[in-house]
Amino acid sequence: METPENQNSTSFFQSNTAKMIMVGLLTLFLLIPLEFVKNLITERSQRQEEVITEINDKWGESVFFYGPILKVPYNFYEETVSMNEKTKETVKQRKLHTKYAYFFPEELKAKSNVTTKVLNRNNYESVVFSSKMNFEGRYIHPDFSSKNIVNEDIQWDKATIIIRTTNLKSIKDEVKINFANTNFTFEPVYDSDSKDSTEALETAYIDLGKILNQGKMNFRFDITYNGSQQIKMVPIGKTTQLNMQSNWASPSFTGNFLPDDKTKQITATGFVSNWKILHINRAFSQQTFNNLPDLSQYAFGVDFVIPIDQYQQNIRASKYGFLVIGLTFLIFFLIQSISKIKIHIFQYSMIGLALIMFYTLLISITEHSSFMKAYIIAGIAVITLTTLYSVSILKNKKFPLFIAASLGSLYTFLYVIIQLENYALIVGSIGLFAILAAVMYFSRKIDWNSGNS
Repeated sequence: METPENQNSTSFFQSNTAKMIMVGLLTLFLLIPLEFVKNLITERSQRQEEVITEINDKWGESVFFYGPILKVPYNFYEETVSMNEKTKETVKQRKLHTKYAYFFPEELKAKSNVTTKVLNRNNYESVVFSSKMNFEGRYIHPDFSSKNIVNEDIQWDKATIIIRTTNLKSIKDEVKINFANTNFTFEPVYDSDSKDSTEALETAYIDLGKILNQGKMNFRFDITYNGSQQIKMVPIGKTTQLNMQSNWASPSFTGNFLPDDKTKQITATGFVSNWKILHINRAFSQQTFNNLPDLSQYAFGVDFVIPIDQYQQNIRASKYGFLVIGLTFLIFFLIQSISKIKIHIFQYSMIGLALIMFYTLLISITEHSSFMKAYIIAGIAVITLTTLYSVSILKNKKFPLFIAASLGSLYTFLYVIIQLENYALIVGSIGLFAILAAVMYFSRKIDWNSGNS
């Protein structure tokens, strides 16, 4: 004969409360294999980044550019005072040094035609581009008066023009500048005084004195890059204008300045954008002495990257794994409570593992196809498996069909959220509110105080 204590113990373990606790603990336990799946996706994503880096190193890296800059040397005298030990007289010495002044263009106009393509390696892909950039503009007479430098100390015949840029190894043609109707060729030079990560191109000596007498200081030049991921330039002109055209349909405008909204056009076949930046829009002057400052903070341009790649989508999908498992278990628990059908914790475990298999199927199929196709195939496979298994558990067709419809709606809802960027939060919040309302409606008549399910 059972004692009252044994009856109470048996009654508790058969109660809805005990079953809810066990299902909840199982849900938490399934986070362990789900975390392994997330780590697998992260590992594959890191491998993709390594492959992209290898592709970009061989094709060409991101492009950062500013120039052309007029570089004029001048004499600087350093006076030192010393004491003669024997005569005890003060001796003044004047030492000559050469320093440099840098002058930016009065007007700078640039056009960039960027042709992009996707390079594939095994299951990975990277966006690369070829960019032909055309520049023209003019300088005004260099002004040394702010430093009280007299004309006799200016080395006009040793002036040069420099360009600071990255990705020198991917410049495809010789770079020449037509300055005052004379062509000058740029050569790479080492600059130990550089304050940024750029490299320098510099012309041979230019006799600026003769050019100043002619009164024409116009220039134009072309430069062609192979690059990847990004193009940025610094608006060093007193007035800087850039027109960029590309076949890339998903540009991400970056940096300190955005293009003009009135003339910007983005279509399925590419984009056209225009910038106009004045010297009052940035906090540096049109001339600098001694060293060029780091001007990268004033750069602007375009990122050429895939907005949401397959691994980002998989990572976003896996973040909803806990929600999918929890809601699916909740559906089975409500069916169990309403229909009085007993579902063993082992059967819950099999259903949970099937739901986790969705993400391994998704990542493996995505690497050989598109994310949408992979999502559909993985979703159909898991829904079919769960539905057929629930037929054997629930012993009828009505509840399994409801489960199939619920899982189909849930996966569709999550796919929509994954694809959205700006509206993902509001759509997700509304969807979760609707799910909560449905759970409250279907669970309203369950007797939670009942000792038996």
